[in-house]
Amino acid sequence: MAYEGIIDISHWQKRPKLAAAKAAGFGAVIIKATQGVSASDQDYTANLAEATANGFLVGAYHFGEPGQGIAQADFFLDVVKPTPQTLVALDFERGSAGMMAVQDAVDFVTHIYQSLGRWPVIYGGADLKQQLAGGGDPTLSNCALWLAQFGPTAVLPHGWSKWTLWQFSDDNYNKPAAPVPGVSPVDRDRYAGTAGDLAAAWPF
Repeated sequence: MAYEGIIDISHWQKRPKLAAAKAAGFGAVIIKATQGVSASDQDYTANLAEATANGFLVGAYHFGEPGQGIAQADFFLDVVKPTPQTLVALDFERGSAGMMAVQDAVDFVTHIYQSLGRWPVIYGGADLKQQLAGGGDPTLSNCALWLAQFGPTAVLPHGWSKWTLWQFSDDNYNKPAAPVPGVSPVDRDRYAGTAGDLAAAWPF
């Protein structure tokens, strides 16, 4: 059984009405916080405040760019200031500045681990699979996998035997039966367990 009450948001959702999503049974939200070494999401602070006020399990993610993995991690930590209850994640995919190298990602997640005492979640799909096509990385494999794949079957990157979160839809591809009230269109995620299991395990 998989729990599908998880969404991930950024400025693309403007200022979503998270109270409506909570009332509809959604229980966790992962919010874009930063990108590269200097760009913060313009709606992160407001979205975090609304998510917290409405009792969501809350996470923050960083969109990786090429180079300076440690500096990117420091910037992310400085903006987010994660509590022990904050899920932290690295978004590993190609953006307008190009593709974060595997070593950049290793530097990022290692610095997060050294700072927080826990590994961040790593988000990735086709780009992560391509970068690890020759075999998994032992450091990245410490991170729980947040798989990005719109479709009925999970295909894992090298280095993982299971997914923890699965971004299975963006409300267009693999369209769910009903929208997320107050938020859609939005990326939708599932957890490999029940809502209670998710609350007990959060943050991974």
